[in-house]
Amino acid sequence: MDTNRRWLFSLSTNVRALVARLSAMVLLMVAVMAAPGCKDEMSNPGGSVVLYTSADQEYAELVIDRFHSVSPEIEVRARYDTEMTKTTGLVERLLAETANPQADIFWSSEVFLTIRLAQEGVLQPLYSDALQDWPASMRDPDRLWYGLGARARVIGYSTERVTDPPASWQDLTDPKWKGRVVMADPNYGTTRGHIAAMYTVWGPEVTAQYLNDLMANGLRIVASNSQGMREIVAGTADLCFTDTDDVWAQQRNGQAVDLAYPRHQDGADGGTLLIPNTVAVIAGRPESAATRTFAEFMLSGDVERLLYESDSHNIPVLDIGIEVEDRYVVSDPLLVDYAQVAANMPAAMTLANEILLGH
Repeated sequence: MDTNRRWLFSLSTNVRALVARLSAMVLLMVAVMAAPGCKDEMSNPGGSVVLYTSADQEYAELVIDRFHSVSPEIEVRARYDTEMTKTTGLVERLLAETANPQADIFWSSEVFLTIRLAQEGVLQPLYSDALQDWPASMRDPDRLWYGLGARARVIGYSTERVTDPPASWQDLTDPKWKGRVVMADPNYGTTRGHIAAMYTVWGPEVTAQYLNDLMANGLRIVASNSQGMREIVAGTADLCFTDTDDVWAQQRNGQAVDLAYPRHQDGADGGTLLIPNTVAVIAGRPESAATRTFAEFMLSGDVERLLYESDSHNIPVLDIGIEVEDRYVVSDPLLVDYAQVAANMPAAMTLANEILLGH
């Protein structure tokens, strides 16, 4: 082989080696960029948070927008529940994802199924100096969840057709309300928790009798709490089991509706059920400063104030430095152990499905 041919052969070999090395580097970069979370971190140095929430999207977006105003470097990716499967849908998803969790934080619009997640090992503790004085009644003993921004379980009614609203839940079995009352599907959302709370306070026999009396009085089951209020507005019902925010929403729309804060039983601590929102960190995810930042923001007085001042008018569990209007104050709450309610939920749901839904 002459000198020129040897030189060309050597050059060709070197070029092929260089191309091979460059190709390997490109493939490595593609693989790294495709790794979970890498794209987010490269495009967003502050990191990102995957949020599962059953809170109404309208109010969740208020909170997320406020967070972005103070921590613009952190992206929040929210996944919402549907109105008809409130909370239950996301809880089942979190349970299914236990081996490979996809969410960083769960913000629930209720507490009872959050307790179930804690019992199933889906949640991890959140410790922070800022949370040391959180009310014991509004947090898990091991700090697996924290409660905030409560709603009350109430009777919504038409002010045009109801002049003497019920003072207790038992009053709804009065024959004068026959065929005039609706309730959301008991398998979902706060209705599920409320029936389990009744089961806890009254016991199975009294609860069964109550549900049977409601059915004998013409109780009708509808898709959701908000659907129940729409039935009242449409004139197809006069009263419904619902939450405070659903009544405030219809009042905001100019509808002739109001609410009653009913008692569950006579005596002290037998009043209206309060159901807090809850915030929890999901176990099994990589430790993240972004997750902690968002969780601590959620549990700040700013968020409680924002939820109270929103059209939802959630009831603060903290002293947020403002006076809560009388009509949003529950002066006579029901004293009930949330963990016991969660424990009784399977039995309560069996009872409710048998009596209210016939299966």
